[in-house]
Amino acid sequence: MRAPPEPPPSRCPAPDGGIGFGTPERVLTCAFGAYGLARAGPSALTYASLDVVSWRHIVSLEVGEMTATTTHALDAAVEAARWAPSVHNTQPWSFAVSPEEISLRADTDRKLRVSDEGGRELLISCGAALFTMRTALRRAGFEQVVRILPDPDKPALLATVRAGAAIEPDKRTRLLSAEIERRRTHRAGFVGLPVPDRLIDALVKDAAGEGAKLTPVRSPQAVEVLASLTRAAQGVQSADRRFSLEVIRWARPPGSSRQDGVPAEGYPREPVRTDPRFAQRDYAWRHDWGGEGDQSTQTSAGVVAMLTTSGDSRRDWIAAGEALQRVLLHASAYGVSAAFHTQVLELGHLREFLRQELCSGEFPQMIMRLGITFEDTNSVRRPLSDLTE
Repeated sequence: MRAPPEPPPSRCPAPDGGIGFGTPERVLTCAFGAYGLARAGPSALTYASLDVVSWRHIVSLEVGEMTATTTHALDAAVEAARWAPSVHNTQPWSFAVSPEEISLRADTDRKLRVSDEGGRELLISCGAALFTMRTALRRAGFEQVVRILPDPDKPALLATVRAGAAIEPDKRTRLLSAEIERRRTHRAGFVGLPVPDRLIDALVKDAAGEGAKLTPVRSPQAVEVLASLTRAAQGVQSADRRFSLEVIRWARPPGSSRQDGVPAEGYPREPVRTDPRFAQRDYAWRHDWGGEGDQSTQTSAGVVAMLTTSGDSRRDWIAAGEALQRVLLHASAYGVSAAFHTQVLELGHLREFLRQELCSGEFPQMIMRLGITFEDTNSVRRPLSDLTE
């Protein structure tokens, strides 16, 4: 009398030839093999049933662990995004977070309705938040699956972000992610230390990698033109009550508990004259506000640069924000800060003049000065509970 067949193996070949747990159907087929269900006997049926249970248990554990890891990475990405730079620190974004996806949305209640009627600066700010999320996801060990403006019927939905394949974060990712909470906007002059040309060249490549163009303005005459236009635009806006009230709305008085806007210590009490002089925003507006730091040694304008794009659509504005944040984080990693001057870009005819005369037909999205400062200012951000839906 022949002995009953040996119990089938508990694992079966994976499609790639290795050992794995395929689908339940593959497990049963492998368990019974050529014997067939009729000849396998009760013993084999028992082993096959256990194998299916084992497969389901292990896959359940693996999927659960992966879901938990992905969810943690998405949460970390949103936490990082709130530290992105934004015009007047308006933080004009909100996030809808599911276990699989982050939806980045424009918070139009925080739009500058006078100086940014078209929403260009709002989308640049949100683009910076998007790049920050991408960086945080890579730091957590995931590729990013991003869709920009995924639904034409939902203009406030700017992007969706999912965690893709698992990766090992590279050195650059670790470098940038470490600066997400350290980076600060500067609102005064810089010390006279030079910014290395090699770093500037690297920042130019960073911007190009995000679909924008960063151009260091080397000509003293062109720098003077930009400084003059900035002073003229600031003068026009200061004389316009609408512009002034909008800036005041986002200026935080000393001791304020608000978690948005520009803090009183975020700019010098006495405006510093850089050479050439770039006008600063008047956040204090007739108040004795501002930081007490010694500005006598910080009179350098630094390296003046313009960020431009070939187009001027909403997609281009988001790309400009991504490029801007990539540049800022890389610069911060080497002790270089940025001061922004957007006044001239908020007046359409002056922006068009810049496009034609200094930008070779490209659309200017940001004017900035890059330099070194030894000041360390605080920054405020809204809590996650205010940002998530």
